Amino acid sequence: MTKIAILGASGLIGQSIAEELRRQGLEVAALARRFATSQRGSFGGAAIEAPLVDLDAAALSDLLDRCAADIVVNCVGVLQDGPDGAASEVHQRFVARLAAASPERLVVHISIPAPDAGETAFSHTKAAGEAALRASGCAFAIVRPGFVVAPIAYGGGALLRALAALGIGLPRKLGSAPFMITAVGDIAATVVTLARRFRAGERDMRFVWDVMSPERLAIEDVLAAFRLRLGGPPPFFSLPDWLLAIGGYAGDLAGRLGWRPPTRSTAIAEIRRGVSGDPRGWMEESRLASHDLALAMQAIDAGVREKWFARLYLWKGAAIVGLALFWIATGVIALTSGFAEGRALMAKATEGIGAGDGVAALLTIATSLLDIAIGCAIAWRRSSRAGLVASLAVTLAYLGAGTLLAPALWGGALGPYLKDLPLLLATLAALAVSDDR
Repeated sequence: MTKIAILGASGLIGQSIAEELRRQGLEVAALARRFATSQRGSFGGAAIEAPLVDLDAAALSDLLDRCAADIVVNCVGVLQDGPDGAASEVHQRFVARLAAASPERLVVHISIPAPDAGETAFSHTKAAGEAALRASGCAFAIVRPGFVVAPIAYGGGALLRALAALGIGLPRKLGSAPFMITAVGDIAATVVTLARRFRAGERDMRFVWDVMSPERLAIEDVLAAFRLRLGGPPPFFSLPDWLLAIGGYAGDLAGRLGWRPPTRSTAIAEIRRGVSGDPRGWMEESRLASHDLALAMQAIDAGVREKWFARLYLWKGAAIVGLALFWIATGVIALTSGFAEGRALMAKATEGIGAGDGVAALLTIATSLLDIAIGCAIAWRRSSRAGLVASLAVTLAYLGAGTLLAPALWGGALGPYLKDLPLLLATLAALAVSDDR
């Protein structure tokens, strides 16, 4: 049996589609640059790691041939330029290469509503990718979902869960922006319908469909639905516009460090213009009925696990920032204004082994640089988990060495050792929630 290749199967939409197709008994090849350990366990032998965006058309064609795929679902995307690639490369040139690699295949391309109307690089490159697909000779279906409601919590869906669980509202103008939704199961059902028609011999597919519920919703409606589903409190605080703008700048900075926060400036700009479309063509041509918001919410777990996630989601970012700044700041302070005090403390701690001031100064410099390195590692996404582990190890080493060399400091007036215990607990908690997927 030929397979359906899901490109970008590690993302929210890609993973959800792949899992739903597998539940329906279809053969799936799940492809992504990298998978989380849990995703590899879920997909098993169907998971294939490959640098998709880096492949030329010939290499893509060879990869899809080896997967025995006659249908390709492209879920690869980035919100804006960053370590994961440039938007123009991912959304435009990669799509053109994929179309060139698939002359006999059906390409189902996941896009966004009305990309021509957007003002961001995200919208412009999505529109260019659609144009490249239209100009190709392959059969295609461009699927334009609204805001995707899925059991998997990631990105904007995770953020709305957090706001709902914590009783935080959105600015009034932003909250009233159009926000049509798509149950992720409707995207999977669309792929199944297209696959059946293609395999039945229909080769002239050139569809552009807005796959979404026809309900005319605003963001506040979707947030209220999450609040109801998760049992969140009534909103007691609405985010002011200036705080949202600061969040966008902070999100962009985090993006440069490899993180993917949902509050980047591109996301805010796209939400401000609204999410809307006309699903009548999709429903008529596919003969599928959409799930409305109430039905889409039923697929979301309302148990304690989901509630814990929602309440801890914003804390995770605060913990990473706080721990990174703590280690960097302690290192910088010990090298500058606190150097004399730090050297004196190090001399006291090492006096039992006969170390002099020179050794104490070198140890002060070395430990300060180590602190800064740990903070930088925590801040950088790819090394963050290793930085948190190093934080635990170094803190325990400091406490162990200090206990042996200067045990009296456990009873010091300012509790220099006792203060490390909450640090250990905070680091363990950050490690516990460090996974994104």
